[in-house]
Amino acid sequence: MNRSLIAVLAIALLGAVGYYFYTQSNKPADQTAATTPAPEAGSEEPLLFTWENWADPPFLAEYKEKYGVEPQTAIWADEDEAFAKMRTGYKPDVMAPCSYEFGRWQDAGLIQPIDTTKLKHWKDIPDYLKNIPGMMKSETEAWFIPQYWANTSITYRTDLAPEYVGKESWKILFDPKYKGKVAGLDGVDDTVTLIAKTWGVDPYNMSDEQWKTVQGKLREFVANARFISSDETSLSQGLASGEVVAAITWNQTHASLKREGKSVAYMNPPGGMFTYVCGMVLHAEAKNLEKAYALIDSGISPAAMKYQLETLHNGPANMSVFADYTDDQLKEMGFVRDVKSFLEAGTFQVRLKNKDEIVKFWTEIRGGG
Repeated sequence: MNRSLIAVLAIALLGAVGYYFYTQSNKPADQTAATTPAPEAGSEEPLLFTWENWADPPFLAEYKEKYGVEPQTAIWADEDEAFAKMRTGYKPDVMAPCSYEFGRWQDAGLIQPIDTTKLKHWKDIPDYLKNIPGMMKSETEAWFIPQYWANTSITYRTDLAPEYVGKESWKILFDPKYKGKVAGLDGVDDTVTLIAKTWGVDPYNMSDEQWKTVQGKLREFVANARFISSDETSLSQGLASGEVVAAITWNQTHASLKREGKSVAYMNPPGGMFTYVCGMVLHAEAKNLEKAYALIDSGISPAAMKYQLETLHNGPANMSVFADYTDDQLKEMGFVRDVKSFLEAGTFQVRLKNKDEIVKFWTEIRGGG
């Protein structure tokens, strides 16, 4: 083969390689991400499938101290995404839904009961949190282990929407003055329920006619919204910059912005906020139960609970850590020692009827349907 031919072939080869890397680097983000699968269960370490921030090191520290390595982790955007993925065969070991959701996963055969006698921190969870309807299979078996408690409402910029100060109303989401400056969460358990309650509809007991009304209001909200996302960072940054004036958020968003000195308030309109408890469940086909139990225990350890309270601004299910704080310190963080009074001060989130239908509609209208 002569040198000229070799040179031509070399140039062609370099061009092909260059084109390949160019096309790979210029793929849309979602297309690139699709080529990188999430961790799969089956390795020696259990897989935790959870929310953003709930796989942070403090939640895994006790496990790592015991075994010398961290567990696998994978993040979901919301529970509806997680549910759909598991129904198609994804098998993590420990998952972290909220109390309104575990019943759906139980009905789908995705979870198994947890032997609470094998959890060393179970004793530090108050009885009130152990009495969530449907949570206990028996005195020593739980379908769901509480990890934290908090609330959902609207965080808004008091300096940018001063007319709502002292006259708080969730209808700010529909105010034409703020078209393109409001936002919401992905999950139907937060956004659909809040929109329904805004217009006087009990989201947990909707008639067909009321559901049609709520559907119309959801369309209005989507048309008025700048974006809808459960990415806490996006919500916080949008509110901090003023790009977003009001957003449906969890209390952690309000607390973090307040700590940064932003002019924000967390609406508590007549009828109260939504309150909830989230925790952990065990997959029906979890492989290494000993390590899965250790991972659950790690998630409710004192170190994890302090991080939960001080950094993520949620109430700790393991309330033994409250002994390290004064009442004034807890009040400053937005919490009280009586979890019962906190949760019952608002509308406690429960399982939505016809949730699959609601999820389908919500997905369609967000996609332009």
